[in-house]
Amino acid sequence: MQRLLWWIMTCLAIAVAGYALVQYFVLDASQAGFVQMKELFLARLGAVWFAMLFIHAASSLIALVIGPFTLSAKFRENNIRLHRIFGKIYVIGVGIGSLSGFYLALYATGGWVGKAGFMTLSILWFTTAYQAFINIKEKRVLAHRKWMIRNYSLTLAAVTLRIWLPLFAWLFGLENFELSYAAIAWFSWVPNIFVAEWFISRKLIKQARLKTTSQIADALESRTTELP
Repeated sequence: MQRLLWWIMTCLAIAVAGYALVQYFVLDASQAGFVQMKELFLARLGAVWFAMLFIHAASSLIALVIGPFTLSAKFRENNIRLHRIFGKIYVIGVGIGSLSGFYLALYATGGWVGKAGFMTLSILWFTTAYQAFINIKEKRVLAHRKWMIRNYSLTLAAVTLRIWLPLFAWLFGLENFELSYAAIAWFSWVPNIFVAEWFISRKLIKQARLKTTSQIADALESRTTELP
């Protein structure tokens, strides 16, 4: 079951990253639905805004694609060196993506509620990545894994946002898009955090306890066999 969920998460992440790659770097970014929507609410999008959009899209899609592999225990065990390289690239991607995302949040649709939602997301995205980095530097592996799970749940806001958008449009109509987008600014990541915390408390900690118990049992068995 857990493996199936990993594959679903990975496929959705790659699909959204692929969409962003084509939309912003292959086709004309000015024709993207997101940009056209912004132009309905802003008189003019400046060159700095577009530069930040490209930076945010590039760095975020890298983090989105790499993230599932940094979380995979099987991948980590079989490719520890590549895991560390991916981890460094991921943290850099999140760092750049969160800073550029904070700038874009200042121009978010949905009034101050929408702006606050995406600004909070950017701050938490940066903070959780920093905590993951600090903990692995200090060799606190379990704490590092917890922070990485929290962080990637925020990275997945790029996916959940695109799930909520058509649902809200269907429920409340395009005429209420600005109000819907203010809600989506929070719905895109707050439920993700709750799911991440559930996974940490019910799965990750349980796995760590079982591993610790197994290690203690092995140590006791080893000492017993060494006795004359």
